[in-house]
Amino acid sequence: MTRVLVVDDEPQIVRALQINLKARRYEVHVAGSGTAALKVAAQYPPDLVILDLGLPDFDGVDVIRGLRGWTEAPILVLSGRTDSTDKVEALDAGADDYVTKPFGIDELLARMRAVLRRSNLAQDQPVVTVGGAQVDLSAKRVTLESGEDVRLTPTEWHLLEVLIRHPGKLMSQRQLLTEVWGPGYETASGNLRFYMGQLRRKLEADPARPVHLLTEPGMGYRFEP
Repeated sequence: MTRVLVVDDEPQIVRALQINLKARRYEVHVAGSGTAALKVAAQYPPDLVILDLGLPDFDGVDVIRGLRGWTEAPILVLSGRTDSTDKVEALDAGADDYVTKPFGIDELLARMRAVLRRSNLAQDQPVVTVGGAQVDLSAKRVTLESGEDVRLTPTEWHLLEVLIRHPGKLMSQRQLLTEVWGPGYETASGNLRFYMGQLRRKLEADPARPVHLLTEPGMGYRFEP
């Protein structure tokens, strides 16, 4: 049974989520503050965390950082904050996706299934399909259906590998720039746009309408398997 930790200080939302999740055979634990969330998570390690950012004791982003110190469980942020700055901060801290209040339960359940599926997919999958190409992470090789190799520069490969190893995860520009280029390049968004464009040109069937290497305007990028 999948264990879900719901962190929110609004009792009506917590009740609604408990009812809906338990009806779908999720094991549900709840917390109404950041302090309680970290204690409950330590006692009952979650498979998924649904987290509100606006908590009474400290910011939800700090809860994300605390959880990321010891668990890779997907974190789905649920918040009334609509500013992209808040979303990017949550992503930088380690959140996997973001749902804005008010939300529909069907949308939330779909997002939950997606992050759980992608989390399992990321564990052991050395060969991944991107459009018509096979990406072999172990051999560091990209091959078309015709058998022809796709030549990638070291930077293109590094960027592609980071995205593929986090399937479906919305990654902020800062995360990708730090991972691929290192500290000091956090604001070099032009680099990121250029190399994403190169990867789409080489791997997407229609680079102008990508279906795998996606842009989330104002926030970052994600690899959609």
